[in-house]
Amino acid sequence: MNSAGVLVGLSGGVDSAVAAALLRDAGYAVETACLRLHSGERTPDSAAAVAETLGVPFRVIDRRRRFGRCVIENFVREYARGRTPNPCVMCNPGVKFSALLEEADRDGIEFVASGHYARVAPGGENRGFTLNRGVDPLKDQSYFLHRLDQSVLARLRLPLGGLTKTEVRTRARALNLPAADRTDSQEICFIPDRDYARFLRERAPGAFQPGPILDQGGRELGRHEGIAHFTVGQRRGLGIAAPHPLYVIEIRTGSRAVVAGPREALYSIGLDAESPHWLSGAAPSASLSVRAQIRYRHAPADARLEVQGTDRVRVRFERAQRAVTPGQAVVFYREDEVLGGAVISSTRGGNDGKEREE
Repeated sequence: MNSAGVLVGLSGGVDSAVAAALLRDAGYAVETACLRLHSGERTPDSAAAVAETLGVPFRVIDRRRRFGRCVIENFVREYARGRTPNPCVMCNPGVKFSALLEEADRDGIEFVASGHYARVAPGGENRGFTLNRGVDPLKDQSYFLHRLDQSVLARLRLPLGGLTKTEVRTRARALNLPAADRTDSQEICFIPDRDYARFLRERAPGAFQPGPILDQGGRELGRHEGIAHFTVGQRRGLGIAAPHPLYVIEIRTGSRAVVAGPREALYSIGLDAESPHWLSGAAPSASLSVRAQIRYRHAPADARLEVQGTDRVRVRFERAQRAVTPGQAVVFYREDEVLGGAVISSTRGGNDGKEREE
């Protein structure tokens, strides 16, 4: 049993509810907090109901201003550049865990926790802590946590990392938690209606200036109403009649051009990425073999990673990968351990005659 204090981030969903319950039952002195992140979100009634059922203290932490600066402004800025960001990757280190740690420090609470499906473990001599995949391959969320640092990992508890989603729901029902059968949210939290165009048009009207749709040779195939309507790999919405399906293969911000091509043109043998972050606190000293994951639902691919200075990395895949998308995170793994990650800035070449991913 453990009598240490832990502050659990509580969303009102089943995962964070079970995380809090497991820590309480393990003997931790559990307190809970719901983060208010944007003005359009629902009131924290569902999170408060979970805390009441568990019999643990509950509070609301308002971080709307920080969320706006760190997440929403970055999201809008990236789309205006023709890139496709992942807001959760920015939110976890910059808003959620920083807010929980600040609140914990204010009240003398030793640990913080969340309902993420990932695992933290001691890294051995002189290695601090490691972040590792959750055991449920369908729910593993280590990808979203790759920008955490050692100061967070040392105080982080992730009790769902060793469980499957099915096991979590079973425990929630056994505990009669009000969130037991609540469905998982699939949309971006600050755009619940999924109307990205409306949201972005209000904040970045320049991203909705008309431009050309070009083929790979530079020939104009049609016109579009703004680059913010598109992302690499997209097929629908081009509005072009062609003898074969066309996909967005590139977005050129300067000329406001969307480049379309056949499915084969979506494959890249490598990528360049910027703003790398390393879980150990230090970049690898040499090139190394990794498993590279280029988006959340992507099957990690064997690749060679080369660190190029303090702010750039280069990746070359063993097999060409489909729809490598600037703005998304590429995360590097050694077996189940997260080494770090970076923001994709550009793709490198076609498939070089190499085999493509299946």
